[in-house]
Amino acid sequence: MTATDDRATDLAMRARRALSNCGTDVESTSSGSAHVPMLVSHSPIDGSILMNVPAVTAAQVDDLVSRAHEAFLSWRQVPAPLRGQIIKAFGRRLEEHKEDLADLVQLEVGKIRSEALGEVQEMIDICDFAVGLSRQLEGRTMPSERPGHRLMETWHPRGVVGVISAFNFPVAVWAWNTAIALVCGDTVVWKPSERTPLTALACSTLLEAVLAEHSAPVGTHVLALADRDAGPALVDHPLAAVISATGSERMGAEVAPRVAARFGHCILELGGNNAAIVAPSADLDLAVRGIVFAAAGTAGQRCTSLRRVIAHSSIIDDLLRRLADVYARLRVGNPLDDGVLVGPLIDQGSFDRMQAAIAEAVTAGGTVIVGGERVDVEGCPDAAYVRPALVRMPVQADIVRRETFAPILYVMAYETLDEAVALQNGVPQGLSSSIFTLDQREAEVFMSSAGSDCGIVNVNIGTSGAEIGGAFGGEKTTGGGRESGSDSWRGYMRRATNTINYSHDLPLAQGVSFE
Repeated sequence: MTATDDRATDLAMRARRALSNCGTDVESTSSGSAHVPMLVSHSPIDGSILMNVPAVTAAQVDDLVSRAHEAFLSWRQVPAPLRGQIIKAFGRRLEEHKEDLADLVQLEVGKIRSEALGEVQEMIDICDFAVGLSRQLEGRTMPSERPGHRLMETWHPRGVVGVISAFNFPVAVWAWNTAIALVCGDTVVWKPSERTPLTALACSTLLEAVLAEHSAPVGTHVLALADRDAGPALVDHPLAAVISATGSERMGAEVAPRVAARFGHCILELGGNNAAIVAPSADLDLAVRGIVFAAAGTAGQRCTSLRRVIAHSSIIDDLLRRLADVYARLRVGNPLDDGVLVGPLIDQGSFDRMQAAIAEAVTAGGTVIVGGERVDVEGCPDAAYVRPALVRMPVQADIVRRETFAPILYVMAYETLDEAVALQNGVPQGLSSSIFTLDQREAEVFMSSAGSDCGIVNVNIGTSGAEIGGAFGGEKTTGGGRESGSDSWRGYMRRATNTINYSHDLPLAQGVSFE
């Protein structure tokens, strides 16, 4: 057996150990049968197979949604504060298994350790947020024009929430949706990415154990491990009241009209193509740190990854020099090794798309300053490691206006703030944005209605690293949905306007008489 074989065996054993620690019966789960389709979990770290797990078919999705709907009929009647207590218990269970879940995130996504642990922490944080929310699902009372009447709003759970999550945040985005949906009184059917079945299996095992311990209805949360062909069955199901989907713009363009055709409700979190403006007054040391993490973190595979820098002409050369120096020194390698900052791309296809994008940028007049080349990592010949690329562009060409889900950072110059904002907004996507400036007037303009058109607008930090307390999501082809904090809970509930007559009369609104 070669060293590469030894490493692959070690990764598979590590995955099985983490799953077992989370309560999954690994042997029965991985055995399957000749009549059951299987999902294959590959590790992007070295391309090896971690484990095979049974999958459901598109035809079986109907049964899963129906089961969740039956559970909803009971779950919606559990008082919200009691639902919150169950989510509180789930948060504590996640704390107990933080290391195990981080192991699985690393193995299936290729994140460095701190990012994997940070993603699990997001799950814990959203549970804490949801516990408080369970006592704050407030309506409002409005004055009625009719004597002896009260006008008010109440909020009620919608039903089954179908959660479709992507590979790059295999647990956090699910938790954002699930913790809020369950507290709101909805039930959940989760279709995770077919690339990350093990993280999904571990999370679902932990949650369903907590639900059972608290006598929640069977089917309150249902896992649908399946390939992408099963997605439409969930999207089209008439009992799936809400579809919360995270993925590409192409995927969102398919999901939205299908859900709308049956008058369902969508929460879409799609493409990013995020930009940072660097003004003449910017603290460049601060800007460089913020830019590098946002652009190179998670190997550029975040929806909030920084894709474009729009720097003032007076400082662009200095900024490029600083960025090039850091990019050349970034340690790219096995994310399980200490000191590595950039792990692998998810697969060879991502590497090929990155190379094609760089070639198109050069054809459009761009210059590669540093990066873009494959990095050989010992023991990982079948993986896709690449040095993050820094490309100077004379104009915002078509390739810059399209998001490439890889670590390419395009840098362009501007002369006036109006020009910079126009470049920032001049793409179809509208997720995250930032400006680095010490000029308060520039910062205020950027955050005003005349500034960034994105759902996330930052000052003196990068575009990635959102906290769960704020609503997460974007505009334009990013989908317009909101998840996580603030009042995003409203997306999982329906509003009822109530009029209560406590008088002895029956006056009609607007003075109408029908005597």
